[in-house]
Amino acid sequence: MKLKRKIIIKADLKVLTGMHIGGSNAYSAIGTPDSPVIRSALDGRPIVPGSSLKGKLRTLLASVIDNEYQYKDPSKDDDRIKRLFGTSASKDSENTESSKLQLSKLQFADAYVKTNQKELTEIKFENTIPRGNCTANPRQIERVVPGVVFETVIVYQETNPEETEEDLKNLAKGMRLLQYDYLGGHGTRGYGRVSFKNISVKCLGSDDNISKNEKLEKIFEKVESDELLHL
Repeated sequence: MKLKRKIIIKADLKVLTGMHIGGSNAYSAIGTPDSPVIRSALDGRPIVPGSSLKGKLRTLLASVIDNEYQYKDPSKDDDRIKRLFGTSASKDSENTESSKLQLSKLQFADAYVKTNQKELTEIKFENTIPRGNCTANPRQIERVVPGVVFETVIVYQETNPEETEEDLKNLAKGMRLLQYDYLGGHGTRGYGRVSFKNISVKCLGSDDNISKNEKLEKIFEKVESDELLHL
């Protein structure tokens, strides 16, 4: 389809409770945590991978938009989900409509730390105690501390202007759902509560000029006021 606009959605992703998105500990030195967070190779500070945010938003949206959602094959997601997040071709049903490759309209950048605070992570000590023998198995989990803000950038590639408003409303719905859920691991134990703040929407048209779009920005207004924890 003919290129229409690129719509850039920027937001501050604020960590409200300790957040753990795991990285590799293949070369960890003695004394380092058992489960470190993922970090930037450039400066060693924590990041939120674009893939983590994209995957979580897709799963949350699919769970509320699709009445028959059962953590099924993403290639069988509702069309509204697939046109936002894309889907790969299915090898199991090559002749069906749902198996076709579909490009994502959304592009998620890795989110980098925006705040200047010195302490960005903490080590949380936990124990797993099997009921059978009551033997403690201690472990150390690294978490991004509450208050850290990541700069989030999502780019929406417009292909059909008639679908743009519905697509962005669904994206905003996913962001609201995330604020009532969690990002990263161990969410059922209180990890990973986040909120979106300072959301802005700008459009890049065929004239190469980037301009603010207040009409589209209103779609995201409720995201900032609708959250589980007000911290």
